[in-house]
Amino acid sequence: MDILRWALDAVLVITSLFLVLLILMHKGRGGGLSDMFGGGLSSGGGSSTVAERNLNRITIGMAVLWFATVVAIGVVK
Repeated sequence: MDILRWALDAVLVITSLFLVLLILMHKGRGGGLSDMFGGGLSSGGGSSTVAERNLNRITIGMAVLWFATVVAIGVVK
């Protein structure tokens, strides 16, 4: 059980770091880090680019993985 706990802790740390980075890359009201990767070329009107939609999907997937890891740590403990 200790090996599983260590593995889950490692996954939690890695997913936490990626989740923070992904959230920081999102475009806010005044722009964001996603502008560096082509997010700043949107045509306005509240429409999101393909890069922003993909970033949203990746962020949601990482959040689901983070949540599943937290639940798994709770079950193992």
